[in-house]
Amino acid sequence: MIKYKKEKLSIFLKKQRFAVIATQGKNEIYTNLVTFLADKNSKKIYFPTSKKTKKFKNLSSNPIVSILIDNRVNKPKDIKNAIAVTVIGKSKETKDKKVNKKFLKKHPYLKEFVNSKDCVMIEIDVEKFIIVEKFQNVNIIKF
Repeated sequence: MIKYKKEKLSIFLKKQRFAVIATQGKNEIYTNLVTFLADKNSKKIYFPTSKKTKKFKNLSSNPIVSILIDNRVNKPKDIKNAIAVTVIGKSKETKDKKVNKKFLKKHPYLKEFVNSKDCVMIEIDVEKFIIVEKFQNVNIIKF
């Protein structure tokens, strides 16, 4: 993929606030809606979660994760206009307080949650992006 597409991806990730994350439990795949932050190189994605969640339990036992980030508006024109980005990567907990500050700049309404004692920030090391535009145009970026 050419550099322009990476820049386009970076802009897309900055604009979007929510993603659906899929984790693998013992007997099932589990999905959740999360807020997220991508780093400036789009090589890492961060999201907060409570240690009490099934999502955190799944990630603790199996760090492989898939995330779907899209910009659909639930209209028929989404077939031509929507972009869907699947992220494949490996997760781990990060204790880097700089990440929390950057995350809260994008999501200031989550300050109480992010600063709570049960909350942890998850870092995903991106292995690849699968980008689908205009319904069937597929591009892949691998790291």
